[in-house]
Amino acid sequence: MSASENIRDGVARAVEVMKAIGIDVGSYRLSLYGLFSTLVVAVLLYVAVRLLMRGIKWLLRRNTQIDATQRLLTEKLIAIALFVFAMLFGIDLLGIDLTALAVFSGAAGLAIGFGLQKTVGNLIAGIILLMDRSIKPGDIIVVGDGSAMGGTTLPGGMPNVGRVARIGVRAVNVITRDGKKHLIPNELLMTQPVENWSYASPEVRVRMRVPVGYNCDPRLAQRLMIEAATTNPRILNEPEPAVWITAFGERAVEHELRYWISDPEAGLGNIQGEVFLGIWDRFKEAGIAIPYPRQDVRIVGAPDKGETPKS
Repeated sequence: MSASENIRDGVARAVEVMKAIGIDVGSYRLSLYGLFSTLVVAVLLYVAVRLLMRGIKWLLRRNTQIDATQRLLTEKLIAIALFVFAMLFGIDLLGIDLTALAVFSGAAGLAIGFGLQKTVGNLIAGIILLMDRSIKPGDIIVVGDGSAMGGTTLPGGMPNVGRVARIGVRAVNVITRDGKKHLIPNELLMTQPVENWSYASPEVRVRMRVPVGYNCDPRLAQRLMIEAATTNPRILNEPEPAVWITAFGERAVEHELRYWISDPEAGLGNIQGEVFLGIWDRFKEAGIAIPYPRQDVRIVGAPDKGETPKS
C-alpha cells in the first residue's frame, strides 16, 4: 500500500471517529466532525472576505472620481454584503438545515432584538451619516456642549472641538486638541445637536472680550486691538477683524474683538492667547489700563475722618 493510500485511510478513519463523537439534538446530529468542518469553513470564508476587501479598497482608492466619504460608504456596504453572502454560502456548503434551528429562532430573535438594538441603530446611523455626507473624516465638530468628547467650554466661550479621524460601524473616532481619542456612538450624532465647522466652510469666527478703563481713549484702544489681530498670521484679512463696544460696565468699557480663522483644528486657545498677549503689550506701551476686579467695603455707622469716637 502506497503512502498516499495510507494517508487517505488515516483521514477516513479520523473522520469516522469524529462523526461518531457527538450528540443528537432532536432529529439533528451534532458531531465533532460537524463542529470542526464549521470552524474550518468559517476561517476560510473569513480569510477570503478579508482578501476580497483588501482588493476592493485598493481599487476604490485608485478611483479619483469619488471622494473619501463615498469611498468609505461603498467599502462598508460591500463589506456587509460580502459577510452576509459568506454566511449564507457557508451554511449551504455545510449542508446545515435551517429548519433544525427553528426551536431556537424565537429566543435568538428576542435576544438579538434587545441585545443588538443599539448596535443595529449605530450601524444604520453610520450609513446614514455617510450617505448624506453631513460628517466626513477630517471635519472639525462639536457635539452638544463638547461634554460628549470629554471637554467643556473653554474661556472666551470657545468649546473643546475635535477632528473626525474615522467613521466606524459603531462609533465615530474623534481626536481632540489634547490628544485624547473619543468614540462617539453614531446614533448620538443623529439625535444630538452637532456643530460641524467644516460642513460648509472651514472658516470660524472667534470672539474675545476685552475690558478698557473709563479714563482711556476707546478709539485708540480699538485701533490697538485691530492691530494685534491683523499682525497674527493665522487671522484672515477677509473678513477683516472688527471690534465693538458691547456694554458700559461697572469698572470698564466692555469691548468685543471678532476675527476669522480658517484652521480651527490648529487650536483656539492658542490663537486667543497670542492675541491677548499682543493687546497687552500694545496697551502697556500706550498707557491704556485694563481694569481688574475690585470691591469697596463701607462700614455703616463708622466715624468720619477727624471725628473722635464716643466712649
